[in-house]
Amino acid sequence: MSKQLRVAIIGYRFMGKAHSNAWLQARRFFDIESQPVLKVACGRDKESLREFAGRWGWEETETDWHKVLKRDDIDVVDISLPQHLHCAVATTAAKAGKHIFCEKPMALTVAEAQQMVNAAQQAGVKHYLNHNYRRCPAVQLAKRLIDEGKIGRIFHWRGAYQQDWIVDPNFPLTWHLQKEIAGSGPHGDLNSHSVDLAHYLVGDIATVACLTAKFVTTRPLPSKGAGTFDPGDSVTSKEVGEVTVEDASLMNVEFTNGAVGSFEATRFASGRKNRNTFEIYGSNGGLAFDLERMNELQYHSRVEPDYVQGFRTILVTESSHPYIRNWWPPGHIIGYEHSFVHAVVDFINAIDKNLPIQPNFFDGLKCIKVLEAGLQSAASGKRVAVMA
Repeated sequence: MSKQLRVAIIGYRFMGKAHSNAWLQARRFFDIESQPVLKVACGRDKESLREFAGRWGWEETETDWHKVLKRDDIDVVDISLPQHLHCAVATTAAKAGKHIFCEKPMALTVAEAQQMVNAAQQAGVKHYLNHNYRRCPAVQLAKRLIDEGKIGRIFHWRGAYQQDWIVDPNFPLTWHLQKEIAGSGPHGDLNSHSVDLAHYLVGDIATVACLTAKFVTTRPLPSKGAGTFDPGDSVTSKEVGEVTVEDASLMNVEFTNGAVGSFEATRFASGRKNRNTFEIYGSNGGLAFDLERMNELQYHSRVEPDYVQGFRTILVTESSHPYIRNWWPPGHIIGYEHSFVHAVVDFINAIDKNLPIQPNFFDGLKCIKVLEAGLQSAASGKRVAVMA
């Protein structure tokens, strides 16, 4: 008889859907020892929470997360909340002995992230930070090629994460645009993904210099239903509020291994809905990835004969590529949601087999240190060393 892994999810909107789907699909497509049970969903609005739970198969609902974390029938706490709530929920969950699956960015500040690390380490629970793009097969292949020395010594990282969902100045002042809740704008939200990938593929970052910009200073107050990518009700409020985060961020960095890199994060790139790209250039070749073509990796090798030089496109749908054999036959692509499934599967295996999992809270803390240094640089106009 299979063991059960009883899950509580805190937060139920965009990420709540992505995570719920992952918990459901993990046991259907992968051979895992413990079977996740969707025990309780927690959120503030009873009506919409009940609808969410019914759609995704959560057994119960609760509006007080403190009550959820005190329950003895919960093994895992899935944190799908805005980041200003991550620290309180994660530290309480750790003290209650719950394993933690947490959405990114990790926290508002380095101090909060350190609290989360300390609590999880002291409790001895598994802790995972969901930078899900690490688990795209193409990114996994990039990591393999780098580790095998295929591109040699790395000289350059070039990353960009571009969206356009707030270009319209009438898009409402959702929580993403309020510093007390979001901490920062795309610098923290989008760049957190890029910095994590850079850490994973290139190495630690030593110094940063950053420029931020704000293009729209005030916005209508949000109506019911407004959220990520969603303006809510079509009627625009006549009341306005101040935008207290940046709209775009440009950051250049020095890596500890001598490589240099650049990061662009913006929600004002018209026509770009969710474009997450990176390019890596080394002494023996180069790599390029674009999430909008997530089943492809561009690879160039300088050591091949000159008559076949140039970038080639590798379609990462062969069974030899990570995770793919659990899905469809070769040539049948997978999508955004599958990266969440891969994360859940690896998380469950880490619990069952007492294995390490990354990125974890230590990786998240390292990422927050880079992002915080970037904001310090933008405020001071100076290059800033990343906190050790």
